Amino acid sequence: MLDFLITNASILDGTGQPAYVADLAIHHHRIAALGDLATLNARQVIKAESLTLMPGIIDPHSHADLILPLAPARQSDLLRCKLAQGITTTIIGNCGLGCAPLGNAEATNILRAVNAWMTPEVVDWKWRTVGEYLDQLANNGLSLNIATLAPHGPIRISAMGLAKGKPSRSQLRMMHKLTEQAMKDGALGLSTGLIYPPGMYSEFDELQSLAEVVKDYDGIYTSHIRGSSETLIPAVKELLNIGRTTGVRVHHSHNEAVGRAHWPKIDRVLRMEEEAIKSGVRVSFDMFPYTAAATMMIAIYPPWALEGGVDALLERLQDKPTRERLRRDIARRKSSCAPNGWPHNLVRATGWDAIRIGYVASRKNKRYENRSLLELGKLTGKEPFDAISDLLIAERGQVSMLIFEVTGEQDARELLSKYAQHPLSAFCTDAEDYGRGLPHPAAYGAFAKILARFVRADKTLTLAEAVRKMTSYPAQIFGLQDRGVIRPGAFADLVLFDPKQIKDRATYAQPRRFATGIKAVFVNGSIAFADGEWNNAPHGVVIKR
Repeated sequence: MLDFLITNASILDGTGQPAYVADLAIHHHRIAALGDLATLNARQVIKAESLTLMPGIIDPHSHADLILPLAPARQSDLLRCKLAQGITTTIIGNCGLGCAPLGNAEATNILRAVNAWMTPEVVDWKWRTVGEYLDQLANNGLSLNIATLAPHGPIRISAMGLAKGKPSRSQLRMMHKLTEQAMKDGALGLSTGLIYPPGMYSEFDELQSLAEVVKDYDGIYTSHIRGSSETLIPAVKELLNIGRTTGVRVHHSHNEAVGRAHWPKIDRVLRMEEEAIKSGVRVSFDMFPYTAAATMMIAIYPPWALEGGVDALLERLQDKPTRERLRRDIARRKSSCAPNGWPHNLVRATGWDAIRIGYVASRKNKRYENRSLLELGKLTGKEPFDAISDLLIAERGQVSMLIFEVTGEQDARELLSKYAQHPLSAFCTDAEDYGRGLPHPAAYGAFAKILARFVRADKTLTLAEAVRKMTSYPAQIFGLQDRGVIRPGAFADLVLFDPKQIKDRATYAQPRRFATGIKAVFVNGSIAFADGEWNNAPHGVVIKR
């Protein structure tokens, strides 16, 4: 007997083809049949008249690396926002950030501090390799499917800590070894974060060398590129040159332009990536449909200040001459992709008023959450630089931020639409709810926003094309087999929704509002979410390259 029979659904199969009406049968985690299945018997029949059935959404850019090892109930609680907008598979290890591989105990200690901003609560790090990490996740139980990239940060930290400069031959050999082992363990490829330490200290030759390792395993090289404001054009050139010189597939993570002076560069970036495709470079990108991005507050400081980690930064902020040097750099120093340059001076790109506090750890400073750094200065009677520096000292570096003026004015969609309708684009959240402070609303609404605003309201995309960019296209980019499509034999990751009612409700002020219009979500043939209720059983699996 079949497990489920969904009848009379308007089916969008994920390939971009128009919808058609059919029944769909599920048995043992997979789609068993499609067509007129009225004569078949199932344990549960779901009548889908007036509803649309699509493949489960694949989110190619997540930072849930330290949510996933949590106790199943807590993990499920934090990931409900993803299931409620139809996400059934998410890819972690992005932006060079992650918690494996770990070459030694020192690397573990450094990474615990570096990753504190994305650690909801204490986690017992029982792993060393990517394989051991994935095994722990599988044994722990997963709310949805996950796959991982090998993050460059842990690899470089394992070889040389947070030191600046080129790796020695022995250090580079260790980085090669760790990258190769990660690929053998099932990583989809390598990710880099070139505005964060230690990625910002890496030069082209190092990245090219590691990309060649990934190419040998037919993996992908993804990058939070070396700046999205003053350095946007050379940073894109660097990414494309990695693909051109090694032959590896390259992926531009959250394609964006930060700061209004740099929005005119968007057209040039898209042309560069189109021309690269024509010349044989395999390139793709993703984007989040918001004009603000979330990251750690320490990213506003120059690279030299971050050398040695968060504690070293805090010591520098408490030394008066060093603090004055930092003040001058933030006010005057231009961004540069050159060795020892500063890839992305965020304050220079946007101004103090465009940077907003997302999370602080202590109760006494909670009142500053959702305040801009300009407002923080006024509230504390200090210059914005001193106000945020003192707050970071008080909070031991545990402050997150939202930065606005990313690809347009707040809540505008004109520039975002250029990315959304481009043939190379997929969609992502690049956001998590860590259970504290104010998360980015994308964690609750990114994909619903695409369907409600960009499809239904703006008609920037057809529904079929938007669904393709959420499902089969990211599956193709990252090599996920039997995911992202509706056809017999594919895994039964499915979303039943009303295209006339689907809507994102999360805002920057009220980010924890669930999307509406999703009727049911299946993960590997089991109902994970239906009619506003969650099934907390672990339905997800680890997907390996």
